[in-house]
Amino acid sequence: MARLLYITIDGLRPDALEAAHLPTLLTLMQEGASTLCARSVFPSITLPCHMSIFHSLPPERHNVLTNTYTPIARPVPGLFEVLKHSGRRSGMFYSWEPLRDVARPLSLAVSKLIAYDHNPEVSDVRVVEAAMPYIKSGELDFTFLYLGSVDEVGHLEGWMSPAYLRQVEHVDTLLGRVLEALPLDTLLLLMSDHGGHLRMHGSEHPEDMTVPFIAWGSGIARGLQIAEQVSLLELAPTAAALLGVVPEPAWEGRVLRLG
Repeated sequence: MARLLYITIDGLRPDALEAAHLPTLLTLMQEGASTLCARSVFPSITLPCHMSIFHSLPPERHNVLTNTYTPIARPVPGLFEVLKHSGRRSGMFYSWEPLRDVARPLSLAVSKLIAYDHNPEVSDVRVVEAAMPYIKSGELDFTFLYLGSVDEVGHLEGWMSPAYLRQVEHVDTLLGRVLEALPLDTLLLLMSDHGGHLRMHGSEHPEDMTVPFIAWGSGIARGLQIAEQVSLLELAPTAAALLGVVPEPAWEGRVLRLG
């Protein structure tokens, strides 16, 4: 049975893949399926975006409109709950505490918060190090790995600034370590939650709303440029389908054709 690793690179703009030296990301695109024209949701803010990623609902449906969690008035099971109900083991490794609310209690086998210390050189390294034993062992069916330092540098120095591009390169190096550790039967999905412009994001500005999406692994078409429109809402149903689990009927996204 396949295993799946999903990675969010917070704040990664797709044009950074052309402006920086990113051998790991480019290899994933060449060997997998990808688009540099995927769409975020509005407001293009981290917690609303991740609620949409894991619940396949737009913000006006899940009602999380800021980085403060609000329970869904008419609850819809998220990806972690659907996988738990199907007997799959999931884990998440992250550095931004509000993300704890994307998973309901008792739906995770492993949850590790590595508190962000505002040092972009080490924060994502610590998250990767915490996740690495579980990635190598393959003991989890679904793993969520959150890398937040690119967004942090975007706010400090500006999106597409030299410091921002250097940080993307730093994260690309970390991704190389992760890729080397993946068991052969592990599929990988990678996406950004939003982009950014100047030192901000959250608007419907194209630089905020356009994100990359990459799928890689056995059974994923090599070098496929995805022609259909991809949004954050496609992540949960596509991940479930790749794991052989029926997506939640209330989810509004669709399963992407990646083979």
